[in-house]
Amino acid sequence: MNVTRFVATAAVLTIAVSGLAIRAGVPAAADSRPQDAAARDDQADLAVTVYNSSLALIRDIREFALPAGESDLQFIDIAATVNPATVHFRSLTDPSRVSVLEQNYEYDLLEPEKLLRKYVGREVTLIRVRAENGTTKEEAVTARLVSYNNGPIWKIGNEYVTGLHQDHLRFPELPSNLYSRPTLVWKLLNRAGPRHRIEASYLAGGLSWQSDYVLTVGRDDKAADLDGWITLTNGSGTAFRDAKLQFVAGDLNRVQPAARKQAMEMMADAAAAAPSMVQEAFSEYHLYTLGRRTTIANQETKQLALLNGTGVPVEKRYIVDGQSFYYRNRRSPGTPIKDNVQVFYRLRNDAKGGLGSPMPAGVVRVYQADSKGGLQFVGEDRIDHTPKDETLDLKIGNAFDIVCERNQADFEKISDSVYEMEFAITLRNHKPTPITVQVNEPVGGTWRMIRSTHEWQKTAAWAAQFTVPVQADSSATLKYRVRVTY
Repeated sequence: MNVTRFVATAAVLTIAVSGLAIRAGVPAAADSRPQDAAARDDQADLAVTVYNSSLALIRDIREFALPAGESDLQFIDIAATVNPATVHFRSLTDPSRVSVLEQNYEYDLLEPEKLLRKYVGREVTLIRVRAENGTTKEEAVTARLVSYNNGPIWKIGNEYVTGLHQDHLRFPELPSNLYSRPTLVWKLLNRAGPRHRIEASYLAGGLSWQSDYVLTVGRDDKAADLDGWITLTNGSGTAFRDAKLQFVAGDLNRVQPAARKQAMEMMADAAAAAPSMVQEAFSEYHLYTLGRRTTIANQETKQLALLNGTGVPVEKRYIVDGQSFYYRNRRSPGTPIKDNVQVFYRLRNDAKGGLGSPMPAGVVRVYQADSKGGLQFVGEDRIDHTPKDETLDLKIGNAFDIVCERNQADFEKISDSVYEMEFAITLRNHKPTPITVQVNEPVGGTWRMIRSTHEWQKTAAWAAQFTVPVQADSSATLKYRVRVTY
């Protein structure tokens, strides 16, 4: 049977692990190019689509010479995290006349320990280095490895030896069932010509991406610059060189794996992209295509520009959210309850404001210049997938110089199941500028506002919202009374 290898076998292989050197002399293959050169020459195209759920679709196209009839094709340099159940193979040259009879995923990788175990019952050359007359000499001993359980047992001549020290071992060849890298092996039936362009696509884990955004707010809190980045992490166990790179944003439904089986999702080629990141709607998701090829090294984190906006209008907002437990203070009856005054920046993702592109879920980190012009970090918030023309509210923290105190001023039973309650909410502003605070109050049951000192609106069946302006270095008190029927 013929065997086609994607990477040529080197004449001598040396492995050094934990101080143990292992050399295997192997007959040189007809094609003796270095492994990296072979990879560059034989690979015709490579595309990587990464989902934001630690999943990637790899589409790898390589050129091979296939003998007529049955042969084995070894496809190496694949992701170590490949899911074999998702592998798809086809000949782009003549798909109807090249068929797969069998597919194997080989992940028994070449290691010194495994190599020794494969040589049980076979002969190995033991090399011992000794000093003689001021020089170093190697002494070679041929030994048969009888057993390897908690250590090797050798047969040298007619004696069995254990505990033998050697500097390194030499092996005559590499076992065919050990691989230097994860490998897909196909048993093919070729009824066509000798040259083929082969496409292999598969799903792999260990590749993930997330969106990161930087919002730089001006000193006047009126406008900001927004930069979006895609942060890509490759933990798949292999590098992807000179690859087309795409990202899918959205909540992908996936079947929980059982016995390493998953549903395979295939995707058509995206249209040719411009040099920047190009976005398009794809099914119920959004697809982002990098307009140039790039290399993704193994164990690498790479950042790619996603979007940017300059002079985006922002609004700084102060918000107080009341909670159901505030109706009485259990610890100190009669003492007002303090609520946090939350600080938000609001912006709209639209073209008018300098944005208008779908924003994948991620973390927005907010910066602002101090009095000397140096940028300072002021907070961060996580956003969900945000389509265009939607509003973003980013919480950056709680206000330091604004204090909120609430007190239930009155509680009166009017009749069976009918009650009136009155609340006083005091806001103290210690900032040198005036502010406006939005106060959101929960109200239970069937209710009606009796009176309020400030403008309000019913925002839900169970909520009222008040707008309270507070002058610089001053205070304001919101008072309202509601009638509730339970």
